[in-house]
Amino acid sequence: MAQFSCLVVDDETDIRELVVLTLERMDIRADSASSVTEAKQLLASQSYNLCLTDMRLPDGLGLELVQHIAANHNGLPVAVITAYGSAENAVSSLKAGAFDYLTKPISLKQLRPLVESALKLSSSDAKQTSNTVDLIGQSPAMDYVRTMITKLARSQAPVYISGESGSGKELAARLIHSNSSRRDKSFVAVNCGAIPENLMESEFFGYKKGAFTGAAQDTLGLFQAANGGTLFLDEVADLPLAMQVKLLRAIQEKKVRIVGGTLEESVDVRIISATHKNLSDMMSNGLFRQDLYYRLNVIQLKIPALRDRPEDIPELTQKLLHKLCEAQSINVPILEDSATKLISKLPFDGNVRELENMLERALALCDGQKIGADDLFVDHQPKISTDDKINFDSGKTPEVGLPEYLEDIEKRAILKALAKANNNKTVAAKLLGMSFRTLRYRFSKLGLAKDDDLGMTDESL
Repeated sequence: MAQFSCLVVDDETDIRELVVLTLERMDIRADSASSVTEAKQLLASQSYNLCLTDMRLPDGLGLELVQHIAANHNGLPVAVITAYGSAENAVSSLKAGAFDYLTKPISLKQLRPLVESALKLSSSDAKQTSNTVDLIGQSPAMDYVRTMITKLARSQAPVYISGESGSGKELAARLIHSNSSRRDKSFVAVNCGAIPENLMESEFFGYKKGAFTGAAQDTLGLFQAANGGTLFLDEVADLPLAMQVKLLRAIQEKKVRIVGGTLEESVDVRIISATHKNLSDMMSNGLFRQDLYYRLNVIQLKIPALRDRPEDIPELTQKLLHKLCEAQSINVPILEDSATKLISKLPFDGNVRELENMLERALALCDGQKIGADDLFVDHQPKISTDDKINFDSGKTPEVGLPEYLEDIEKRAILKALAKANNNKTVAAKLLGMSFRTLRYRFSKLGLAKDDDLGMTDESL
């Protein structure tokens, strides 16, 4: 197996020698340069598996070298060494295409895993593992998402995934992880809105025995559990401001301090975050820290809503149906044309999750052989416009007692709504502006029919 090689670019002799020595102990051949010009000359004459460059060099910025490598040496990972606390430089380098970054003074505990991840990425094995087949659909929108996932998998930059609930944000995060050099390590997903605020710090960073009441033993946090892998922060907008400050520091410094501890420990974690909320609006309202937003949103991946890619719905429906039937060990029923047409007209405000839930419900309601429109239409009635509402005739003078007159109006309104809804009681209830249970009660009270004759049960909801 050929020996890996690395180019180290730094104008400080001590740092160059330290990094070169560390790399050689890892059995990696290392060349060094003290300027952007010298680095470009070496890159032109030799091939490398990794480049480590300081941000500030005598004849320019390391950012220039990052851009040069991105344009002329495709696939070469480059990591930037920044001054302590220079978060803006780190974010700029990641946006420009850097694989990762290190802060001075350089910690060997951080340098080693970075180098190992970069070399995994450079190896031919890593290039053959691209797998985004779980993203169903051939629409231009999904092709773009697949392309972005492949690119993002080759970086360590924090990724912010935006999109509506149920659109597949966690699936995209898992695919970024499984196609990256971190694929052999843990993918830890956490719903930020599901953790009580008073437990957040201990959940994220761990705690020492005796740190608080009930802390019976040393316990690792989410950052430690994801060490070497990926931490997916779902619904990151739900983090309280106090926790946002602690999270920002952990991401910037790549260190955490467990609750009850006195020392910080290095962690090698890639952060992927997601939310269906608008973080820009939250920043304007003081609900989300601007510095954390720009730290998380180094690269943004937007997952399209299902209604924005209708051409994918037929394929997605079949794949989900087969998946559900396989999980239940049952035969796949035939999807009738009426069901297919109905699915194509639905708005799917809940996106892919709503479609999957609807198909799962249809499997439970159908006869096992075919799925018709009635099996799908349980919770998906058409939206009623104001023009479709039933207008009550209140202009006539009653010729009988008022109670009888009002009952007569109510009966005629209900029958008119049923006729307009093709005898679909749930739709009729919506046309009348009442709940299904209220309509069932009015049927019984007005003597129109018995519940059993109408088939008006809770399953009709």
